[in-house]
Amino acid sequence: MKFLFSGEEQPSNPGGRLRLLWQERSYILMPGVYNAILARLVQFHGFDALYISGAGVTNSLLGLPDHAFITLPEMAQVCSYITSVISIPAVADADTGYGEVLQVARAVQMLERAGLAGIHIEDQMNPKRCGHLEGKELIPTQQMVAKIRAAVQARENPDFVIIARTDARAVEGLQGAIDRARAYADAGADAIFPEALQSPDEFERFARAISLPLMANMTEFGKTPYLTAREFAQLGYKMIIFPMTLFRVMMKAAEHALQTLKEHGTQKPLLEQMQTRAELYELLEYERFLAFDRSLLKPSE
Repeated sequence: MKFLFSGEEQPSNPGGRLRLLWQERSYILMPGVYNAILARLVQFHGFDALYISGAGVTNSLLGLPDHAFITLPEMAQVCSYITSVISIPAVADADTGYGEVLQVARAVQMLERAGLAGIHIEDQMNPKRCGHLEGKELIPTQQMVAKIRAAVQARENPDFVIIARTDARAVEGLQGAIDRARAYADAGADAIFPEALQSPDEFERFARAISLPLMANMTEFGKTPYLTAREFAQLGYKMIIFPMTLFRVMMKAAEHALQTLKEHGTQKPLLEQMQTRAELYELLEYERFLAFDRSLLKPSE
C-alpha cells in the first residue's frame, strides 16, 4: 500500500531488509542522519540504508554534547519521523540502552515500533562519552550480556537487529574488546560494533576473531584512520557508518553562509552553493502532495 508521506511502499520488516542486504552486498555504506529531510536526501541519492546518529540528534535537537542527554522518547520520536519518509532500512544509536535491563527492554520495544531495522547498544557506563574521546568507563561484561539478552527477548520481530557495541579497545585493549564481543555474540547479539579501533591491522584481527556481521565507524577527527568503505569490506566489515559527515559539512557551510551575510549583507554570493527551490521541491515530492490535494477537491461524478 502506498503511504502518503514517503511515496514508497511501507516496509513491513525493515530488519529483514537489512539482513537481506547483508547477503546481497559486500558492504553497506550508511550515511549518518539526524532528521527526516536528510534521510530523504540519502534515499534520493540511492543509498541502500542509513544510520541515525545519537550525537547528531543530540547536537541538533538539543544543542548539547553527546553525554546521554537525549531521552528515549525524544530519540524514538526522531526515528519515527525519519522512518515515516523513507523505505530503506535505518539503524539507530541507542547509547547504553537508556538505563539497566528493564529500561533496555522498553527501549527496544519503543525503537522497533518507531520503524527501525535495528539499534546498537554500547557497554559504556553512564554518563557515556563520545566513542573517540578519552576517559571512557565500561560496565562489567556480564552486565552488558544481561542487557543484550533483554534486548533480544524484548523485540517483537526476530529480524529486528540487535548490534552490540563495545568501547573496550580504549580501556581493556584489543583483546579485551574481542573477549567482550565473543560474550555479546553468545548472549544473542546479531552483529558487533567495535568502536574506535586504531589501525587496519586491529580491524582485521578483530574481524578474524568474530564471525557475526560487523559494523565499522568511519567518523572524522577520531581514533580510526581514514579508510574507504571498500577497504573496510576487505577487512571483514559489512556495515560502514559515517555518522557525522553530513552534520559537519552542513555546519561548516552554515558558518560560511553566516560570515558572508555578515560581511556583504546579502546572500547573492552563496546562490551557486545552494540547493535550489526546484531541487528541494523535487526531494520533498511537492507536486505529488499538490496532486493528492487536487484529487480530493474534484467533484464526485
